[in-house]
Amino acid sequence: MSFAAVEPSQALEFRVRGRVQGVGFRPTVWRMARELGLAGEVLNDGEGVLVRVSGDQSRIAALLRRIEGDPPPLGHIDSIERRRYSGRLPQEFRIAESIGGPARTQVAPDAALCGACAAELRDPDERRYRYPFTNCTHCGPRLSIAKAIPYDRATTTMAPFALCAACEAEYRNPNDRRFHAEAIACPSCGPTASLVAFGREGEPRDGAADAVKLAAELIARGDIIAVKGLGGYHLACDAASPEAVVRLRGLKRRDAKPFALMARDLDVMRRYCAIDAVEERELTSVKAPIVLLRATGQERLPEAVAPGLAMLGFMLPTTPLHLLLMNQFEHPLVMTSGNISDEPAVVDDAEAYRQLAEIASFALTHDRAIANRIDDSVVRVMAGRSRVLRRARGYAPAPLRLPSGFENAPDLLAMGGELKATFCLLKDGQAILSQHQGDLENAATLDDYKKNLALYRSLFDHAPSAIVVDRHPEYLSSKRGRAEAENHGAPLIEVQHHHAHVAACLAENGRPPHAPPALGIVLDGLGFGDDGAIWGGEFLLADYLGYERLARLKPVAMPGGAQAVREPWRNLYSHLKAAGAFDATPSASGDWSALNGKPLATIDRMVAQGLNSPLASSCGRLFDAVAAALGVCADRQAYEGEAAARLEALAATAPNDARGYALRITESELIDIDAAPMWRAILDDLRHGVSAQTIARRFHLGLAQSITEVAVRLAAARRFETVALSGGCFQNRLLFESVYDGLCEAGFVVLTHADAPANDGGLSLGQAAIGAAHLMRTDMTRDGKDGACVSAFPAASFA
Repeated sequence: MSFAAVEPSQALEFRVRGRVQGVGFRPTVWRMARELGLAGEVLNDGEGVLVRVSGDQSRIAALLRRIEGDPPPLGHIDSIERRRYSGRLPQEFRIAESIGGPARTQVAPDAALCGACAAELRDPDERRYRYPFTNCTHCGPRLSIAKAIPYDRATTTMAPFALCAACEAEYRNPNDRRFHAEAIACPSCGPTASLVAFGREGEPRDGAADAVKLAAELIARGDIIAVKGLGGYHLACDAASPEAVVRLRGLKRRDAKPFALMARDLDVMRRYCAIDAVEERELTSVKAPIVLLRATGQERLPEAVAPGLAMLGFMLPTTPLHLLLMNQFEHPLVMTSGNISDEPAVVDDAEAYRQLAEIASFALTHDRAIANRIDDSVVRVMAGRSRVLRRARGYAPAPLRLPSGFENAPDLLAMGGELKATFCLLKDGQAILSQHQGDLENAATLDDYKKNLALYRSLFDHAPSAIVVDRHPEYLSSKRGRAEAENHGAPLIEVQHHHAHVAACLAENGRPPHAPPALGIVLDGLGFGDDGAIWGGEFLLADYLGYERLARLKPVAMPGGAQAVREPWRNLYSHLKAAGAFDATPSASGDWSALNGKPLATIDRMVAQGLNSPLASSCGRLFDAVAAALGVCADRQAYEGEAAARLEALAATAPNDARGYALRITESELIDIDAAPMWRAILDDLRHGVSAQTIARRFHLGLAQSITEVAVRLAAARRFETVALSGGCFQNRLLFESVYDGLCEAGFVVLTHADAPANDGGLSLGQAAIGAAHLMRTDMTRDGKDGACVSAFPAASFA
């Protein structure tokens, strides 16, 4: 390569930031520059991509327009900075070697198999025919194999696989779509699939495509198979076999939580589910999440797949291995996480043999290591828009850009909640939200949380100037955050749970820090309130700097505390007593069959004496109580939110009855939504033989109507125009769409979640935004160097 000196006026350097490594960005720029006859180079470094170019200024401008307007499919440009360049450049445009430096680029999320690679998989004339690890710069593993930045093969779990001559030629050819595809592989030099019989010493390992074929035959005969995916193992069985599904439930110890399903293509899915245009777009996207679909197809799967629910969670094959497997089946397979219930999915091969051998008879595995555990993402389409319920594979660690005004926010770390845990790194005005971690009360999940936290801080060269935690004193994430602040001498910022929910919704929707307060309506299960009570049905007038509690669901005792979450009958009894709707006479108590034989006198004494019976304004517990009244999960919930999910499923099958139950709205210091009139109406309907489906629907509609009415009343007094909806209860489609439509009809601007979960998976985003807003305002980074809590941000008045 020859070089020529150039004058500064003839050369420019572009700094491109964003998701620009490992996605084919350099060869895209190379092709564009050569087509325009420009000289120079493009290279990766720790901050992203550098483009140094010389030539006719109009052609350089054309190159910049093409880079901005037509990046590669997996690429995303956040910013392009330009400046003059005075160094020496090659006469022909080239792709230069990567250089180090501070890590300020993005690691791309794992991407589903692209169409070009899928076509090669099916073509007998291609050298990657039926090869389970086919990929290119447009698809395949990214975060799941990444160990460090820059994202090059040497810093991934593909490093042990030396390229053959054919793959080396593709890897070095800028005209090839596999140019610098770090996971490039073929049957001659790449990973190999194997079928392993668990618990059988010396069992032969069958390689490549044969292993997939044998695995399919075993599933077809009724076996349960462990399948090594991108970010962890799955457990697979025949979804059309009631016996196989029930056996998997028993062995996995998963009583009722729905199983994820995988189908070969959309045609198979449509036999069981309705799929609209938005759902189809999500299913076929590079993210390829699990999409919750209405189970209204002509064919039915066994009830044990999703007990009591009207939705099925489907995904398409995400890897060549999965596609080869699914091509053997005309019906879906269960493809659930490879773990014992409540444990994180297994990623290590040796651990898979230890943990999964009691469940699966065989493992369809391979010898490419998984560096980072990543669950399947889950989305649901509501109000015509796809909304992330669990953000993981395909989404993380793609950052969310914070609103205008946060560009100069200091780097900080937000630790998230305890359930559906995530953490969030704030860096360069962007929120880097981790993948879903799970319940931190599980020791293995907490260990994974700590591992991922260290990984992200390394990948993104992140040194936080402050730590942000939930105000709950017992959250393990908060305890970890306090320890981090203590160890590093960083200020600690405590944020109220529901304020974080509101802030997450504001931040996701681009609400700038200087915007006037909006009304946040947060409906969830449990959050630690300012008064020491449990909050969960809140109306907060809020911005990033503070909040004022204006209304709530009327608090009701939770007899037994955490036990009341697991046993909905306790909430039913407490709500009935608070409403004066329970008659203890033998004839009357029969109206509430869920309470028959329960220790009601003991509950009365607990509540009267205040023993482990905290007051809660929780919307989640109200759902539990109504479900129990209808005989749904009354004695026990097998998983968080089961009662509410089944109640929604009942309501979905009811006639379109526009009448909802009336709830009482009372005004004093706070506006209370009191469910007492609803309980008497439910009792009347039960006595008149009204169906459980209709009662469930009337409950949803009545609650939604009351929420809208409270918002209208508050707006008349406080003059806000914008409402933000957050909290896990808004994953309920009927409730969400009823509230959303009602607020829109009332003239509000309604902000909702889409890219970040409305549930506690989005808490860390809100914590990060709140922490940044306060740091920018008060410059706390110069205070609290001893790691002491610098502020808990108590409720403020916006009057």
